[in-house]
Amino acid sequence: MACAATPWPGLPNFAQTNRLTQVKPYSPTGSKKDQVTRMFDRISGSYDFLNSLLSLGVDRYWRSRLIRGLPFEGRSDVNFLDVAAGTGALSIAAARAFPNARICAVDLSKGMLQQAEGIFKRRKLDKRISTCWADAEALPFPDQHFDAVFIAFGVRNFEHLSLGLAEMKRVLKSGGTLHILEFSRPTKFPFKQLFAFYFRYVLPRIGNWWSRDPRAYAYLFESVQHFPDYQRFTQIMAEAGLNDCQFNPLTFGICTLYTGTK
Repeated sequence: MACAATPWPGLPNFAQTNRLTQVKPYSPTGSKKDQVTRMFDRISGSYDFLNSLLSLGVDRYWRSRLIRGLPFEGRSDVNFLDVAAGTGALSIAAARAFPNARICAVDLSKGMLQQAEGIFKRRKLDKRISTCWADAEALPFPDQHFDAVFIAFGVRNFEHLSLGLAEMKRVLKSGGTLHILEFSRPTKFPFKQLFAFYFRYVLPRIGNWWSRDPRAYAYLFESVQHFPDYQRFTQIMAEAGLNDCQFNPLTFGICTLYTGTK
C-alpha cells in the first residue's frame, strides 16, 4: 500500500510530529529520551524473555518478514544499520540471512547494548556485528553510508520522530531502503477489542511481575495508542524525504512493517 503523501524539500515539520511522541514512561516533565533510556536500562535483563512471552513468539515472525524484504539477495558487500537495536535480535536475524553483511547495532541504552554484546559473543557473531552507543536522532555516521537501515519497535520511543527519520535517511546511500517494524492498533472487531484489553490490562501486569518496573509496559500501551496510524506515519516518512513509502499490516494489524527508499 503506497502512501499518497509527496515529499517536499527542506526539513520536516518537527513541531507537528513532535506532539505525536510526547508520551513518557515516568513523568510528564523532563526529557522523554532520558526516561526511555533509563527504562530500557532497567528492563534489559528480562527484555528478550518478556518479548517472546508477551507476543507468544510472534515477534520472531515479524522480524523475519522485515529481513525477507531486504532487497539484497545474492550480494556480499552490504552494509546494514540496526537502530535502537536493543539486545540485537534483528541484527542476528540479518546476519543469518546475509552471511557476508557488515552490521552495526546502535542503541542509547548501555544496558541493552551490554546484553547484545554478550549474545553476539555467545553466538560467535561478535566479529560480524559491531555495536555503538548512539542517539538515533544524532547518528555518528557519515552521509550515504549504509545500504539499508532497519529498526524494530523503536521509532515510537523517539523524542523527535521526524528528526530520527531524517537521520536514518541521511546515513542511507542513494537508493538505500529504510525498514521499520512498529506496533499498531487493529481496526477490526474482535482484534481491536482484544488488543486493547491485552495491552492495557494483561501485558503490564506480566511485565511488572518479571521486570519489576510497573511503568515500562504501561508505557508500551500508552505509546502505541498515541502513535500515528498507517496513513499518517507513511506521510511523516514522506515528509522526512523518503520515497515510495509503504505499509504492510501484520498479524491482524497488531504490528506494521513500513518501508521507504532514499
